[in-house]
Amino acid sequence: MSRVTLAQWQMLAAVVDHGGFARAAEAIHKSPSTLNHAVHKLEEQLGIQVLEPIGRQVRLTEAGELLLRRARQLIESAASLEDVASRLAAGLEAEIVVAIDQIFPAAAQAKALERFSETYPQVRVQLHESVLNGGTEMLYDGRADLVVSGIEAQGFLGEPLVNIRFVAVAHPRHPLHQLGRSLDLRDLAQHRQLVVRDSALRQSTNAGWLKAEQRWTVGHVGTSLDMLRRGLGFAWIPETRIADELASGALKPLPLTAGGVREVPVQLIFRDRDRAGPAAHAMAAALKRAVKEVCEQRSIPSNEQP
Repeated sequence: MSRVTLAQWQMLAAVVDHGGFARAAEAIHKSPSTLNHAVHKLEEQLGIQVLEPIGRQVRLTEAGELLLRRARQLIESAASLEDVASRLAAGLEAEIVVAIDQIFPAAAQAKALERFSETYPQVRVQLHESVLNGGTEMLYDGRADLVVSGIEAQGFLGEPLVNIRFVAVAHPRHPLHQLGRSLDLRDLAQHRQLVVRDSALRQSTNAGWLKAEQRWTVGHVGTSLDMLRRGLGFAWIPETRIADELASGALKPLPLTAGGVREVPVQLIFRDRDRAGPAAHAMAAALKRAVKEVCEQRSIPSNEQP
């Protein structure tokens, strides 16, 4: 058994965070003498001084700084454990927040939501249709329970879902198709490119933009697709979004010498898998199942692990 209790570490942290015993006692509703005794007992049990007086204040010794830094990890882990327990005791979530990148197959998204609603009709769903860094930003901010994104989230473990192919396309009567030859970046730079705006508020990027002199930036893949159908520009669009247009000839792939097709691996990421409730796990399962079914129907390369 540990000689020092978690409560002792918590009281030491409070003394340091609040700048002294009196303020810490007021903040955590303990008497100054209780805090003083706990810290001195801790020092006695460890055989090392963790606090030293500076005038009427106290500060951590060098050893105390090291020990408290490690102790804070214990405190945080304990709080996390209690939070998991309270969520389990509370049962089903009233609401889940899901951010799904617009490049994710729309058919799979609809199928997953339909399947989820059949099992959990009482759970509210906030669906954010994100672009690029928008979904991962929601993870970092703690605003999403589940994220589907083609952008890696630093500090989170993602689960591979599917590889999305982007195809450079334009209307058959677009001037680029009238050139009657293979195209390169110089050709594209002379025409309007349609770009979907990054939905992140802080770290937005212009991924895929070729610095064309003419650029229209829109907020949704559907808007870009509508403009393509009207011949207003060219764009890289997820193949799953334009399967019908490619089949009918309403849109044609640009004959690029290189880069006409790009592939983006899409991942499923929990904000915290252990803390996630049954509804969040059910939504994740529905998304994985739906994308697998859609991939099999349309021969899309899936990233699902055996």
